[in-house]
Amino acid sequence: MRRSAGARGNRCGKVARRPKTPRWLQAARTSDAPPVAKPDWLSRALARAGALPLKEAEAAIAEGRVRVDGKKVLEPFSPLRAGSKVSLDGKEVDVAAATRVVLFHKPAGVVTSDHDPKKVGTVFQRLGQVLPPELQGFGWHAVGRLDRDTTGLLLFTNDERFVAHATSPETRLEKRYLARVSGQVTEAKLALLRSGVELEDGPTRPAGARVREDGRVELTLTEGRHHQVKRMLGALGLPVLELHREAIGTLLVDVAVGECRLLSDAEVQTRLGYTPRHR
Repeated sequence: MRRSAGARGNRCGKVARRPKTPRWLQAARTSDAPPVAKPDWLSRALARAGALPLKEAEAAIAEGRVRVDGKKVLEPFSPLRAGSKVSLDGKEVDVAAATRVVLFHKPAGVVTSDHDPKKVGTVFQRLGQVLPPELQGFGWHAVGRLDRDTTGLLLFTNDERFVAHATSPETRLEKRYLARVSGQVTEAKLALLRSGVELEDGPTRPAGARVREDGRVELTLTEGRHHQVKRMLGALGLPVLELHREAIGTLLVDVAVGECRLLSDAEVQTRLGYTPRHR
């Protein structure tokens, strides 16, 4: 991914700019209206329902293969209101999609993006290789980001409101990381992590911090700033050599590297604190 001017400036002591928040995520975070009260985009509704991946849904609409309430629609971003009947190639599509959340064990070397100028690979490409056939047609959103060299638990969902829930600092959903660092880890440094570390963009929230038996630092955060774990440890003279996300909420990464599994509604509810749209 090409570095922004803000990211390049970070090497000179400036704060890196975070990627611009997508419009759908911005709206999901700020709206109090229930999902059925707002019009949706036609292409996104088809992708959320698993009819076609987003790009294919956009193409199908432009080709005249989609009808809404019996009328052909050619604009992928046409508003779709609750109760509308949608058909694709003459077959009705149930766009009242249930929440689906997939747990994925991210390997090192791939980016949490749908674009990779270095041609090493993206998490979406890797996910597509291991998803079961019944989940291939969905439009998936990565829930947060992990750096290219960071491994571990990464969630994907078809529900934009779950993305807002899991990534908003107000939710205080815990994320647990394991870091192998260079330098001496002392109780004084752990105490600083527990009380909050002063960074360029302000003090962090208090974090859970301890040393595992294998020497790795376990850090539990309730916020998710850009490169936060690396910056917190780096500020204390503990540069990160390896980083792994072990858990989100009470959900542990429990599949092999590069593999995935679909979470149950009960797991989404009890382990991640989100009430899913029912299947």
